[in-house]
Amino acid sequence: MNGTLESIDQRWRLRFTRRLKHSPETVWRAIVEADQRDTWFPQRIEGDFRVGAPLRFVSEYGDFSGQILAYEPPSLIEFRWGTDTIRLEIAADGDGSVLTLLDTFDEQGKAARDAAGWHVCLDALERQLDGSAAPRDGWQTLNAGYVAQFGPAASTIGPPELPAHR
Repeated sequence: MNGTLESIDQRWRLRFTRRLKHSPETVWRAIVEADQRDTWFPQRIEGDFRVGAPLRFVSEYGDFSGQILAYEPPSLIEFRWGTDTIRLEIAADGDGSVLTLLDTFDEQGKAARDAAGWHVCLDALERQLDGSAAPRDGWQTLNAGYVAQFGPAASTIGPPELPAHR
């Protein structure tokens, strides 16, 4: 399922909704437990998961800070991720669950790039939960699709470059 782009209060928001064949508790653990989260989230997260707690995001692209804004196990976590606000909501749905990821940000120009990135991440989360190793579309293919879907104004900012020293 593709993400959508919305204009919200002079900011932009990507919305992804995935139906997963796993219980909300299982999906919750994949989101908050480091050994599971590190297989799909784009950065390692350091810090406590409690409202107001500072977070540190670490990756080969650089490190930056954030903060837990909302934490309601096993259904909601929201945090500042650099300048973005990420919200993950989990709701029971029959014998599975629905996961909604919302990414709210200021720069419309990075929407296609980030949508492709979240799409890849959510595919990886779903593969991890299903115990499947079969990859889906890669970032470049997805990015081209999101550029076409969102338009040129949403694709002026490309992927970050790796730091030269790493």
